[in-house]
Parts: sequence; C-alpha cells; structure tokens
Amino acid sequence: MEPTELFYNKSNQPVVYKVQVTTGKGLLTGTFDSISITLVGTNGESPKYLLNRVGTSCAQGWVEEHDVSCDYDLGPILLIRLHKDPYSFFPESSWFCNAVQVTSPGGEVYHFPCYSWIEGYCTVSFREGAAKTASDDTHYLQRRHRREELVQRHSKYGWKEYLPGIPWCADIDTVNSMEYNIQYSFPKSTAFFGRGTAALFEAKLKGFLDKPYSWGKLEDIRKVFWFYHSPISEYVFEHWRDDEFFGYQFLNGINPIMIQKCTKIPENFPVTEDMVAGPLGEDTTLQEELKKGTIFLVDYKILEDIPNNMVNGKEQYIAAPLCLLYQKPTGEVIPLAIQLSQQPGPQSPIFLPTDEEWIWTLAKTWVRNSEFHTHEVIAHLLRGHLMAEVFSISTLRQLPMCHPLYKLLIPHLRYSIHINVLARTFLICQGGTFDKAIATGRKGLAVLLKKALETLTYTQLCLPDDIEARGVGSLLNYLYRDDGMKIWDAIESFVSGIVELYYQNNLAVQRDYELQAWICDIFTKGFLARRSSGIPSSIRSVQELIKFLTMVIFTCSAYHAAVNSGQFELGAFMPNLPSSMRKPPPQVKAPVTLEEFLDTIPEMNTTSQVLSVLWVLRNEELDMKPLGEYDEEHFVEEEPKQLITAFQQRLAHISEGIRKRNESLKLPYTYLYPPTIENSTTI
Repeated sequence: MEPTELFYNKSNQPVVYKVQVTTGKGLLTGTFDSISITLVGTNGESPKYLLNRVGTSCAQGWVEEHDVSCDYDLGPILLIRLHKDPYSFFPESSWFCNAVQVTSPGGEVYHFPCYSWIEGYCTVSFREGAAKTASDDTHYLQRRHRREELVQRHSKYGWKEYLPGIPWCADIDTVNSMEYNIQYSFPKSTAFFGRGTAALFEAKLKGFLDKPYSWGKLEDIRKVFWFYHSPISEYVFEHWRDDEFFGYQFLNGINPIMIQKCTKIPENFPVTEDMVAGPLGEDTTLQEELKKGTIFLVDYKILEDIPNNMVNGKEQYIAAPLCLLYQKPTGEVIPLAIQLSQQPGPQSPIFLPTDEEWIWTLAKTWVRNSEFHTHEVIAHLLRGHLMAEVFSISTLRQLPMCHPLYKLLIPHLRYSIHINVLARTFLICQGGTFDKAIATGRKGLAVLLKKALETLTYTQLCLPDDIEARGVGSLLNYLYRDDGMKIWDAIESFVSGIVELYYQNNLAVQRDYELQAWICDIFTKGFLARRSSGIPSSIRSVQELIKFLTMVIFTCSAYHAAVNSGQFELGAFMPNLPSSMRKPPPQVKAPVTLEEFLDTIPEMNTTSQVLSVLWVLRNEELDMKPLGEYDEEHFVEEEPKQLITAFQQRLAHISEGIRKRNESLKLPYTYLYPPTIENSTTI
C-alpha cells in the first residue's frame, strides 16, 4: 500500500509545512542557482519544492519563509534534501546554507543545522539536528543516512604521508584543490594574502630583501617595517639584553613549555658553586637553591645532530644548548649558566653572567636561536598545527554531523586544514621560507619533526599533567600556567557537561563505534601507533573521553594562541629570536665585538623574509571566532545551549581577572586572554 493511501488527509485539504531557509552572512555566500527542497518524514516525503522562483533568493544573509504543501502528513521530519540546479543562463555559483527550520501543521519545530557550502549541481541531505550517537538512531532512514554520510566523507577527506615519521596530513596538494567547506572565507583569505604581500612589498621597497649583508647597526633592524610596532615590540628592543627579560620569556614568551625544575645538575653540564656564586648572592648556595626548588633547566638536546642549511650560499649553524636558570625570591628568573653543546670540555665552555658583555650576549642569543627552532618546529608546527589537522581529518572522516562530538568539536577545527595546506605550499616546501631563511632548512625540519614526534607524549599535551611532570607548579609569575589552567578547567567543565549529557555510562562510550574509529585514526595517523606516547588507541570510560576532548579543544584554541600570538612582537627585533646563525658557537671565551655579533646573526634579507612571515602569522581579527563564541548553532537542544552559556560566562569571568591583573604589570601577558584566543588553529 502506498504512503498516500495510508496517511492521506481525508478532508482533501493540503497539509502545509512552513519552511525557513537561512543563507550565510559571509561574502559571496548567496547563489543564483535554482534551490529546491524535499521534506522526508517517517510516513513519506514531500514533492520537490522550488525555493527561489526568480533566481535571486538564497542571497547573502537572507532568511526566507515558504509554505510547502503535501497531500498527507509526513510524520516526524527526519531529513531534508536540498537540490541545487541550473537557473536560466546564470553560471553555476556555490551556496552557503546556514540552516533550515521546518514547522509541521501541528506546531512541531524541526531544526536542520547545515553550515555547509553546496557546490555544483547536486542534491545534499541533512538530518534533523538533535545530537545522536549511532545507538540512538531507531529509524532505518537515519541509520542509512549516517552510513552514507561517512562513506562520502571517507572519499572526500583522505590521508597522506607528507614526510616520513611525522603526523599524516590531508590528502590535498594545493588550496585550489580544496573543497569550499574547509577553505578560508573570502575576507579571511583576502586579509591573509594582503598582509603578506604588504609586508614583503615594504621590505622590498626599502631594499632589505635584496641585501644579503650584515646589519650595520642594531637600531637599523627596527626599520624593516614602518608601522608594525607595538608597546611590546618596543619593550623587546629596549630590554632584549637584560637577563631578567631573557628569563621571563621562558615563562611567558612564545615557548613556555620547555622550562623544568632542576633538582640535580646534569653530568654533562658541570656547573660549579663558584661559577654561579655572584648571581646567587652571598646568602645562599647552588645546592641550597636546588633543594628549595628555585633552580630550573632548559635543555635543547633535541637539536643535537640536526642537519643545517645554506642561506645566501653560506653554511648556517645549529647548537644544542643547556641553560641553567634561577628564580630570585622577588620572582625574577635569571640565567646562571649556558653551555652551547651537550658535550662538556675545553671546546665547550660554560658562559656566565660575569663574562665579558658581548660574549655573554652572544651565548644568550644562541639560546634564543635554539628557542626559534624548538618553538617554530615543535611547539608551534607540530603541537599547534599538525595535531589540529589530525584532529580535523579524523573528525571529518569518522563522525557524522549529527554526532554530539562532531557538534562539540567542529567549531574548534575551523580552517585548520587550510592553514596547514598554506604552510606546506609556502613555508615548509622545497624552496620555501625554511629553505630560504632558516638554519634547519626543510631537511633539518623533517629530522627535527620526526625526533619531536618520537618523544611527544599525552602528558605533554595535557596542561595539568605537563605542569606536574616538569615540576613547575610553584614557579612564581608563570602566567602561561596560571591563565592556561583556568582555561583548561573551564573547557573541562564544559566538555564534562556535554559528554555526560550524551553518554550515560562507560559502556555507552565503549559501544560508540564511531568514537572508537575517531580515536583510532588519531592514534594511528597522528602518533603513528606509538604506544609509548600514552595516546589512547581506544577510549573506555566517560572520564577518559572528557580528558581527551579537553586536550583537543585546549590544543586547538588556547595552546595555539599561547605559542602563536606573540611571534611577531617578540621576534620583530630579530636578535631576540634569530632564525639562523652564520658562525659556529664560540669554543673559547674570547671577547666579542658588536661587529662580530652582527656578522653572526641573520643578514638583512634573511631578517626581512622571516619578519614578513611572522607578521602574516599574527592574530587576524577579521573573521575571527573567539573561544566559546559559537555563532553556528550545531546543537539544537536546550541543555547543550545552557552549557555553552555557562562556558561563556566562565570565560568572561576569567577575562575580567586577567584584564585587572594586566593593569598592574609593566609587561602584560595577553596571549591567553580569552577574547583574543581563537576557537581554532586558523593562522
């Protein structure tokens, strides 16, 4: 028997459904193509209904309402189909559909969050928006749609190996081959390329890009750009040689994850009491301070044996230093000793604050160069970008749009694939910025990334565990830790609410085969199935799931902001963050002149090339989505909406505390200020 015979309206009056269609507000989101809709319910489906009869509806930002007539009651609406067909002589144009809302004759409201570009002439189906795991689906249409969606996603979002021994990436070669749904918006793309072009043009106009020569004066480095200065970049210029500022950057600079408590001087770093007696003062000793927990170490052993590069036709050099630090009772962190290799001996002296002025400055600059390499390759690229891409691809491949974890995660994965494709196109490709201006080059970067992934652990990615493992819980003035822990706790509270709403017990987690496929993808493609990483290959409990999701969201938002936002400010005065060193590390404590120092740090063109990139990688306010701001309503139920509101209120409270604290600081720490943290890794 046909559905029309079963559910036909006996009054012979049509059953009318009210349909509201919302087109995205972004630039170029509307279309002139013919858009139609079909409603699919438990009892059958409606006729195909044309939404834009004159070819000018479905325009940017439009909210349109239509009456869709049916001969019978469709029952609960499960799906909608959106049909995109040619209209008259107009060329094909993509359409961004925000959402569709359907109201039945009885007043039931069904929400269909879309938030998708529809490209070409096609039919696309969307499910009703209630978040459901696979076990929640009871109707065969829902189960079939779920399967078909994931099959399509698997074919659309593939994996590929970019370099041996590093996380796999999206199987996308160029931006032009990337589908619209993971691309930058038009304004974002325009701002990104416009800023980069402007920076390179200014450096070219002034002639710096064409000068492979040493800087004549330190002050001239500030002339690379006319306008790109800030209070912090000016502070760096004035204080880059101060021991207190050198130490401060290990806590609250762009690489605040290296410093660790030192309870015993390493055997390969033979620092003696006499060496550090001056900086420590007369009232204490090195051994006493080791017991107190005020001595800290930064070890760059991972840079040992990294291949170096040729820049401007000349060999560059890479060191693997050890740096011993001391936190004074007043809170300042100062360097006590620096050794520029991992092998002590006559040709690897230990440099001290009491040494001649420029040899001590040179030793600190070598450490800052090591900071550049470990920050850009490990803290930023590996942990901030490659991990975000792994999370993105796994989510797109394994979680359908109706899955609660897809709805939770998708705002935090926005543009992460696109920015990494850009990085592979311009920065880390053969002949890219790394080859042109950085001592590791692409070859050294590949080796360093592989070594870093081999030692990367789940503990390091989880801020509370990392703080404990490095022994820095009592370190004073560690604002990265303090602000980061507040944000971690806020994210964890939000995630807990969402997870516990959709997973009643551990068994529900274990039986969610889509979730298990998701975590397995991350384990095998992101961490190359390395069990020593501590990354789970499956998730067995609600609490395990909460922790892992908290780590994912924190990594893609707050962590990336902490290691990305200050790059230009702290690196604009290049000697504070040199990308290469043109002479080998000093093997004796001979006096160094300013001219020799300038002949060691990068040349004019190298400096300009790197600073242009760092300027592009600053936070972009255009099309920026702050942490916790979800203008796309993927969750349609009331309970998750309340949890989102509570999350936003907690972030607002954290923001107010940071704002008040920063008012009293001579150098405000803003990299983890929630309004400037982006939801995702987008730049």
